[in-house]
Amino acid sequence: MTIMEYIQSLSNNPYFGAGFGLFGIGAGAAMLRKGMQVGMIFFRRHYMITLEVPCRDKSYQWLLQWITHKGARKTQHLSVETSFEQKETGHVKTKYDFIPSIGTHFFKYNGNWIKVERTREQQTLDLHMGVPWETVQLTALGRDKTIYFNILEEARQMALKEHEGKTIMYTALGSEWRPFGHPRKRRPLNSVILDTGISNRILMDCKEFIENPAWYSDRGIPYRRGYLLHGPPGCGKSSYITALAGELERGICVLNLSERGLTDDRLNHLLAVAPQQTIILLEDVDAAFSSREESKEVKAAYDGLNRVTFSGLLNCLDGVASTEARILFMTTNYLERLDPALVRPGRVDVKEYIGWCSQAQVEQMFLRFYQKPGETANDLAKQFAESVMSYKKNVSPAQIQGFFMFHKNNPEEVLNNVAQIWELT
Repeated sequence: MTIMEYIQSLSNNPYFGAGFGLFGIGAGAAMLRKGMQVGMIFFRRHYMITLEVPCRDKSYQWLLQWITHKGARKTQHLSVETSFEQKETGHVKTKYDFIPSIGTHFFKYNGNWIKVERTREQQTLDLHMGVPWETVQLTALGRDKTIYFNILEEARQMALKEHEGKTIMYTALGSEWRPFGHPRKRRPLNSVILDTGISNRILMDCKEFIENPAWYSDRGIPYRRGYLLHGPPGCGKSSYITALAGELERGICVLNLSERGLTDDRLNHLLAVAPQQTIILLEDVDAAFSSREESKEVKAAYDGLNRVTFSGLLNCLDGVASTEARILFMTTNYLERLDPALVRPGRVDVKEYIGWCSQAQVEQMFLRFYQKPGETANDLAKQFAESVMSYKKNVSPAQIQGFFMFHKNNPEEVLNNVAQIWELT
């Protein structure tokens, strides 16, 4: 019997025509559809792996960039992301990156097809960024999670390569750290000339700390290191920290203790969530707090605006809830204004005086600036340094550098105008 004859016989059947047959076909189709849904759920649960990355996750932008360059390169549904790239000359170049737009995309990775779904919720906002909440969901066949680990690691390495050879500055925004400005080209450590031995002592101490975490844990000592650089302004404290961060391949988290709205809890939170591989910098700590003896006698005009308490700062630096694996630098122009409790061992482990120029320091600055090797250059450097020291006046590296800028290409001329150094300040 052919199919057409079978269907005709059913249509002539009175029971089938009364609706029982149609009901059976509908019920069968519904059961088949339900079975396919259950089978698809079972298949997705046991034979497919999904990864969801929300926009608040640090790897979100990395992943989008990776998908653009390594994954869905042929997709025609794009959205633009504009950024600015600063050259060594200071010139800023506008850069356009095309990333997969909202919707569904497909790409192949190591022989596996991966579906990318980028979604955006218009009704939900990221309160910190003020933009709609977004997620990226990756779906692939199989049960091996390493495929996503490899993708995320490649995305991270790609992002790090973009900042290779640069120092990233971070600033506190709300309860998070955000990059501040453009990544800066790393400053060579030998470009900041301090007095003999100071730079090497700090560098060796930092490296010894970074390379020996087990030494601290074996002895029950908190794994953190605090440094205090003190001395007159313009002597290279901040410049040295910037160069040191580049030498150690770390970023810098700049924290202003005098910021309005900064509380003890927020300060503790910021220190706890500081980006990895960074140095925390507290500049001019003497301006944030006076010593407890002075505070009894003098009432600050702006007392009450700064909500960070002195005891709160001490607890953040060396309290029960203070974080570990941390390198913290503090700078001050007036060491005598700091409370002894702030600079005691455990909170400040290394103190270094970055002061006025010595004769050897002036010589090195001369040779570094004019870069003319040979006996003649050494003689000129020595004569210049002796002339500067003969004035018996304190001079900072910033003053010397400012003086050199007036005679960029004429090292002989600087010998005849040494008195101009103090006239320029």
